[in-house]
Amino acid sequence: MTRAEKRISGLYAIMDTSYVDLEEIEATARVIMEAGADIIQLRAKGAASGDLLEGARRLRRLSRRYGAIFIVNDRVDVALLVDADGVHLGQEDIPVEEARKLLGRDGLIGLSTHDPDEVARAGRLAEKGIIDYISFGPVFHTRTKKDARPAAGIQGLVEARRNATVPITAIGGITAENVPSVLEAGADAVAMISEVLLAKDMRSKIKELLYIIESRNRGG
Repeated sequence: MTRAEKRISGLYAIMDTSYVDLEEIEATARVIMEAGADIIQLRAKGAASGDLLEGARRLRRLSRRYGAIFIVNDRVDVALLVDADGVHLGQEDIPVEEARKLLGRDGLIGLSTHDPDEVARAGRLAEKGIIDYISFGPVFHTRTKKDARPAAGIQGLVEARRNATVPITAIGGITAENVPSVLEAGADAVAMISEVLLAKDMRSKIKELLYIIESRNRGG
């Protein structure tokens, strides 16, 4: 799959080890991908490098089987070792310019943004071919990140969409109930962690979310 074919849109499921152990991540991801999710990110803050690498290898095998895009959070080295589709970086991670040198021209690079200045900088990076998409948030209050910034709200997302030149993945407090308003505000994809990983029936939750997203895209 070329970089141009790796489109970030729809449901962006984040496998966060704060919610699911690395030992269980393969089985969890299988349920999510079988239900139809086609973008998976592995986020494993604080995990031992060897354990993270093994978990990433398992998810990479699954993503190939189901035709899903696989993104590694933070760790460019792990993304390279497992031949992931790309990496997602925060503002304080390895500079995206350096990540692009390592990943080459075919790897996806996403960058977290939180305010207009960061969105504007991301636009300049995109013009140089360095990044492919941004995440923006938190849109709503979230308990996933203890150090999360104040919620930007729907209006903040609208402004980000107005100024962004790349696809936007909205993140932070997104649920089945507020997905329509997030997509209406201009998000290309919606990133979810607890809404999916804490669902009593993950398979049904994924199908519900995909139905909402597809209905919105059809204008329903």
